[in-house]
Amino acid sequence: MPTKPGSESIRIRNLSRVLALLHRRGPLPRAELTRLTGFNRSTVGALTTELARLGLAYETEAPAAGRAGRPSPLVHPNERVAVLAVHPDVDAVTVGLVGLGGKVHRRVRCNAASPSVPETVNITKTVVGSMASALAAMDRVVGIGAAVPGLVDSSDGSVRLAPHLGWKNEPLAAALSSALSLPAWAGNDATLGTLAESTFGAGIGQDNVVYLNGSASGIGGGAVVGGIPLSGADGFAGELGHTLVRTGGLPCHCGRRGCLETEVNLAGLLEVLGLQTADLDQLEAAMRTQESPGLRETAGRQLDLLGEAVVNFVNIFNPRTVLLGGFLGVLWAFDPQRLQNIVAQGAISGLGGSVDIRRAALGADLLLVGAAELAFAPLLARPAPSVPGLAETR
Repeated sequence: MPTKPGSESIRIRNLSRVLALLHRRGPLPRAELTRLTGFNRSTVGALTTELARLGLAYETEAPAAGRAGRPSPLVHPNERVAVLAVHPDVDAVTVGLVGLGGKVHRRVRCNAASPSVPETVNITKTVVGSMASALAAMDRVVGIGAAVPGLVDSSDGSVRLAPHLGWKNEPLAAALSSALSLPAWAGNDATLGTLAESTFGAGIGQDNVVYLNGSASGIGGGAVVGGIPLSGADGFAGELGHTLVRTGGLPCHCGRRGCLETEVNLAGLLEVLGLQTADLDQLEAAMRTQESPGLRETAGRQLDLLGEAVVNFVNIFNPRTVLLGGFLGVLWAFDPQRLQNIVAQGAISGLGGSVDIRRAALGADLLLVGAAELAFAPLLARPAPSVPGLAETR
């Protein structure tokens, strides 16, 4: 029987809708998928069966809910369909293996001082080579996503400018794709962190959120206003680290003085702790166990200046929630009430008193999960069988 015109595109669109729900919300009963999509039960059954055939989902028996009758099957995203995620920064290159549903199977951090693009690619290849057993456990690896602390052209994944890394007009996505024989994408790390927290973390279900991420290379961020992520005319919105917080302060690479990311920085915390480098867990442990007058002074000053910036963001965006990721989350945890008080007292018209300031939920996995979303996007938009190559690991 011939296919009706347009029926194939409708089928793909419906598959996409169901897979996206599973990816972003986790396992769902068929009955809940029916409610969320508005499709009838037979359509949902056909779609989940096809997603299972494509290796993108699987079903288990739902736990008994105390009601008579057969429970609705529980449909899961196949977490063994995965992508490689890469985050280069001035002190390390972190590589992860992330499955559908945002599940991080592996995360490997390799110390590296301001790695170049070739060094980033070589480190990624080496780490991927060491992940042989984890890759063998996957059903499919569909691509690579990279989160970069800089301005990235989303059309081709080239890095226009990453000043802390010394990169300018570097074809990062193309280099990763060539080295690993997988399609690759790249984006700004703070923008991807905002996406990850909004999809899988503390920003789920919130329509008005400001997100700030602090890393060794500086501070970036993003804002979701009325449920819409603000991207800007060229996709470069979110350079919140260049908000002025101290007139005549430290010089910034952008040419100004007193920017948030020059006054509030990881290097200052590491110095007072006597550390050269540290991941987030190590930083938090050190700040918790090595409390000293010097640490209290440095952390307090940074919290005060961070508060000045957050007051500005509250006045501009009127968020319900401010999420702090990276070392900013660790800094907040050192004295959460101090920051909350600054914002409550400083924002206009009492706006700061109703703002919930909290730590991003995804921790060290945040930017890997965000980077993975770039590589999952084509699959979610058009579920389809995999291509040969590294994409088929078994």
